[in-house]
Amino acid sequence: MVKSASAETGSNNGGSPESEAVSPEAVWQKVRNCLMQELGESVFEHWLDPLQFVGFQNDVLQLAAPSRFVADWVNGNYIDRIRAYWTAMTQDSCQISIADSYIDGYNHAGGANKTDAAPNTVRSAAPTSNESAGYGGAKMPAGRVAVESDRSSFQHGLDPRFTFENFVVGKPNELAFAAARRVAESPTVAFNPLFLYGGVGLGTTHLMHAIAWHLLRTAPDRKVIYLSAERFMYEFVRALRFKDTMAFKEQFRNVDVLMIDDVQFISGKESTQEEFFHTFNTLVDQNHQVIVSADKSPADLEGMEDRLKSRLGWGLVADIHPTSYELRLSILMTKVESQSVPVPSKVLEFLAHKITSNVRELEGALNRLIAHASLIGGTITLESAQEVLRDLLKSYDKYLSVEDIQKKVAEHFNIKLADMHSPRRARALARPRQVAMYLSKQLTSRSLPEIGRKFGGRDHTTVMHGVKKIEELLQSDPGLEEEIDLLTRALRS
Repeated sequence: MVKSASAETGSNNGGSPESEAVSPEAVWQKVRNCLMQELGESVFEHWLDPLQFVGFQNDVLQLAAPSRFVADWVNGNYIDRIRAYWTAMTQDSCQISIADSYIDGYNHAGGANKTDAAPNTVRSAAPTSNESAGYGGAKMPAGRVAVESDRSSFQHGLDPRFTFENFVVGKPNELAFAAARRVAESPTVAFNPLFLYGGVGLGTTHLMHAIAWHLLRTAPDRKVIYLSAERFMYEFVRALRFKDTMAFKEQFRNVDVLMIDDVQFISGKESTQEEFFHTFNTLVDQNHQVIVSADKSPADLEGMEDRLKSRLGWGLVADIHPTSYELRLSILMTKVESQSVPVPSKVLEFLAHKITSNVRELEGALNRLIAHASLIGGTITLESAQEVLRDLLKSYDKYLSVEDIQKKVAEHFNIKLADMHSPRRARALARPRQVAMYLSKQLTSRSLPEIGRKFGGRDHTTVMHGVKKIEELLQSDPGLEEEIDLLTRALRS
């Protein structure tokens, strides 16, 4: 039970003192901690940390977001997790209301100061004398409010995990990593601009943060601005609103390094593109470094002016390809080293095989398992992982069925598809059948009884035996390991 934000002291229905109840704000802090454990620091800081507790009235948890964009994203992606944790801690259901008003002066719980800590904004340029620490108020124009002086403000928007040392390098990302490192370490402009691109969650933001961290440590006297393209647009719009575009130009055109993340967000925004175009030209003409990231190459950015596309491709364009199984496994192993909860290698292999879309989702799944084990207790096993991640795994299963696996394995071993269901136990048929059972267990969330039914109505113990047999052979048979890896790649391609 939680106490209403406006409640004083009293008694509940059971006669126990109301003071025993936990305050809603305290519950919200616990919910925040759980969300950070489950989702990881990067996702948490980007979307959930900016949320401000407003109050709890009539079973409604009232929160405030810095923008409609953040409010809509949280409502669409994380509202169920917030409600689930709240219910688990209070034993009471609740509705959740997220307003987007503290950016316009809705200053609950220090909201105006909180917006100053926008996750994607990092600035180290020298301030002017009349600058404010926060831009939640409506009096200070954007060009003045965004510049901060102390080094701690530079660090606030950077994820401390996103450094070069923590970036796992493999074939898919080695060029982008080498280019980012060269730009960060070079005392002169190496490539201008450096344009990094890759799909969602493949590591472009990690490399952007890594460059910024390296500059912070090795060249603290250099003026650096790192921010998202969305924030750049927001600052520009505010400058127009307050008729202070000169301060905006001074801020962004007098830096040594300008870093713009997710530049695709200004596609179709003509005025913002115009300003960015002139800012880009000014910095390049002055031989100051520009670093940009996006989800597509410059030529493929729809809604972007041709002249801007051309300039974004002037320097070095480095892409990050989709991750390989080996790289995903290396990333998981690296992440587990810093965790206090042990995760079996079989679980890591399962996640690396199963979650192929992006690294962010892969790490999120691991964080979820670790958080579940920490909060609920117990050890992490393959079975518990499949149960905890059932909702996530279903999104992959709809593209891959047991029948798909049977067909591919039958083709690989040159046997008939009907042999997968046959009662015959000849070795030439039994081994491929066991391989198909093993892959079905690894690549789908189907239970053992469900898998058994797909193999001619076999019992779940038969499937368990087949899976265990293949696991044992993988320890001593490199040839079989290569075949399993080949089949997995073929099924995922």
